[in-house]
Amino acid sequence: MDTPYSVKLKDIIDEFRLEVVYAPEGYEDVLIVSDDVNRPGLQLTGFFDYFDPTRIQILGKVENTYLDRCSDEERLAAFEMLMSRRVPAVVISRGLDPYEECVEMAIKYKVPLLLSIDPTSYLMSAMISYLKQALAPRITRHGVLVEVYGEGVLLLGESGVGKSETAIELVKRGHRLIADDAVDLKKVSSREILGMAPEMIKHYIEMRGIGIVDVRRLFGMGAVKTSQQVDLIVNLEQWKEGAMYDRFGLETQYTSILDVKIPSVKVPVRPGRNLAIIIEVAAMTNREKKMGYNAAQEFSDRLTEHFEAEQRRQDRINKMAAEEKSGE
Repeated sequence: MDTPYSVKLKDIIDEFRLEVVYAPEGYEDVLIVSDDVNRPGLQLTGFFDYFDPTRIQILGKVENTYLDRCSDEERLAAFEMLMSRRVPAVVISRGLDPYEECVEMAIKYKVPLLLSIDPTSYLMSAMISYLKQALAPRITRHGVLVEVYGEGVLLLGESGVGKSETAIELVKRGHRLIADDAVDLKKVSSREILGMAPEMIKHYIEMRGIGIVDVRRLFGMGAVKTSQQVDLIVNLEQWKEGAMYDRFGLETQYTSILDVKIPSVKVPVRPGRNLAIIIEVAAMTNREKKMGYNAAQEFSDRLTEHFEAEQRRQDRINKMAAEEKSGE
């Protein structure tokens, strides 16, 4: 799938330690815009319906075995059909030697030819995973992202509500900061949003009255993290008298980010409330729910059971009273 974003071929070569067999001038700046790859088995036989020329092409043992059975002329024609589509790069896996016809057509059509020692299936899955993250849809939200007990908690709220101060308190309590003020959010799968800090402000927190704080230097490397999946959204808002706030948490509320629904809670802020502890409890509760336990539901079930038992007891009393009255 093509995306509005791109990644340079050089970054992929460095990430997967690919050997360059042939590279035209400027190959490092070739932009990859598809978050998928292709094994061109059918294309080598001449079938190009629905072929996506923006994908990196990976040749493995299956393709190599088929080409072994072809004549030199057939191999030349097969590689010309493939390379003439101006694919961004061709990667040969398993450390297999490239065919002379493959190198010849790569040079003719100026297609980078790369070599990997990794097995084909591993290379494909790893490269797709890398491209999914590098080319993922993304937005930037004003907020703070922290890791609390392994849960990625995104703090949202108006400026001055106390997000950064709460993050500092959480860091002091042993949790980790991912981003303050601005959080880059990527949709890396249909159910996962990954959050990280823009490079310029990574590891920094702004605290009114004090200024900029470097969390990594002040609290150590264990106090920061590069990225984190967003598991819970906490909306902080000033306490409003008369407003209705959830007292039971029986129904899980969700906030949608890039069409991914993420559990969310609304926490009212007023003097005297320890937000760090509240967020710790929210994170642990969210983790419990993911593991199949819901305290609110258990409490509701207990109440229902209690009232039903009381109702049965009252029914028995009424029945006994009725029987005594009829016996008179």
